[in-house]
Amino acid sequence: MEALIPCLGVVGIIAIIFGFLAFLRYMSYRETLALAEKGLTKPQTKSGKGFLRWGILITALGSALTIGLYFIGFDSASSYPIHLGPWMLGGFVPLFLGLGLILLHFLTERD
Repeated sequence: MEALIPCLGVVGIIAIIFGFLAFLRYMSYRETLALAEKGLTKPQTKSGKGFLRWGILITALGSALTIGLYFIGFDSASSYPIHLGPWMLGGFVPLFLGLGLILLHFLTERD
């Protein structure tokens, strides 16, 4: 019962974040509809740096989580090699996802 409040807090924070993202998406949709009613289109401002920007952001987040989660290995009762355990996936997954986005940017870059 005492763990219910932190769990609900985490679920609440995630719900607020996804609700805000859904609201932004809806506003973009409404903007597109309003422009279409007037016979206009959205200007295309693609710079080709989307993969790089997101890759750097997610890599930085993954690095911070990896460094922060590494110290949990010192407190574990069982011995893991170089203090890496299953908790490190919380940092390694975004780290390598971000590195993949950066690599994708450089592999698909147009001259």
